[in-house]
Amino acid sequence: MKNKVQLITYVDRLGCKTLKDLKLLMRNQLKDLFGGVHILPFYYPIDGEDAGFDPINHQKVDPRLGDWYDLKSLSQDVDVMADLIVNHVSAQSEQFQDYLQKGSHSEFASMFLSFDTVFPNGATEAEILAIYRPRPSLPFTKFKLADGSNKLIWTTFTSNQIDIDVKSKTGEQYLAGILDIFQKAGITMIRLDAAGYAIKKPGTSCFMIEETFEFIDELSEKARSRGIEILVEIHSYYKTQIEIAKRTDYVYDFALPVLVLDTLFNKNTRSLKKWLEVSPRNAITVLDTHDGIGIVDVGSENGKAGLIEDSILNNIVDQIHENSNGNSRKATGEAASNLDLYQVNCTYFDALGRDDQAYLIARAIQFFVPGIPQVYYVGLFAGENDMELLAKTNVGRDINRHYYTIQE
Repeated sequence: MKNKVQLITYVDRLGCKTLKDLKLLMRNQLKDLFGGVHILPFYYPIDGEDAGFDPINHQKVDPRLGDWYDLKSLSQDVDVMADLIVNHVSAQSEQFQDYLQKGSHSEFASMFLSFDTVFPNGATEAEILAIYRPRPSLPFTKFKLADGSNKLIWTTFTSNQIDIDVKSKTGEQYLAGILDIFQKAGITMIRLDAAGYAIKKPGTSCFMIEETFEFIDELSEKARSRGIEILVEIHSYYKTQIEIAKRTDYVYDFALPVLVLDTLFNKNTRSLKKWLEVSPRNAITVLDTHDGIGIVDVGSENGKAGLIEDSILNNIVDQIHENSNGNSRKATGEAASNLDLYQVNCTYFDALGRDDQAYLIARAIQFFVPGIPQVYYVGLFAGENDMELLAKTNVGRDINRHYYTIQE
């Protein structure tokens, strides 16, 4: 992968309608600005409940955008990164619908995790409460099968995102099939989406346990054998990032966005300097992404100190809400569906109170700290919170997922 700034974008939210349009944009208006592009989910369908992160068919480009040949063509101009959604598929997928119809007789029965798959002897209250949750609900959804029986299916994120048993033969074949298609399409790097939740084990948090590290190791080897590098997406305690960085090609520096806010809000560089002394060098740096601004990445965990004191972190969150005139509060926590407990939904420009100089300083810091910088398409234009889209969908993260027209 080239050591050049990369763009993060959806195909259809940057004045483009198709992958061919995106290629023209990269060749013309954005020429020589980016060495690579991380294309957010372009699988069928792109307009699911989670903006493509709930694919019905992970092996099919949404025909409204183009096809795999268009990806191959784009990859001849710039490095292309794609998401491998390892943890789940859509409840509307062919595989899960087959399971609902045929139950244990389905060829895909072993591909999905049910409550009794993980807890064959039942679970205690303590075991259930030990499961790490990014959302305030339990990680199970009741589904009725065609024979009238009910099954509790593991759904880490939403009831439309069905967790895969990545250690089953069908689960392994499913992921390997996607890697094969990526290789043929010229994709040279993949982002492992939600990889930290992939392994479930009774009596544990089911998040970033030792077996998760082993799974990431195994999947990374399969990708590398196809000429594909791995970027692991983990929102977690900062020392977890340091550990996973030792075992993969790249990790995100998710601590940086809040540490830069701390530097600018409080005119204090201590926490940022402390992090830069230990931060992974094989990092992809970001200030903003399609998700919110990560809080858990700098906070404390189970009594262990974080990169920023909890009281200061709370003040930073309050300052974001104040700077955005309360709009970020409307998109965060219980104020919006599809909520997350570990992030604030807001554009980075609005988090800084639309202060041009502060924004430029923030980008300068990002570009000069260790790592390869990625710039989110909304951040490219110093975008403001999209309250209209938020009101339309009531999905908190949509506040930072604006649909730009070519005129804009």
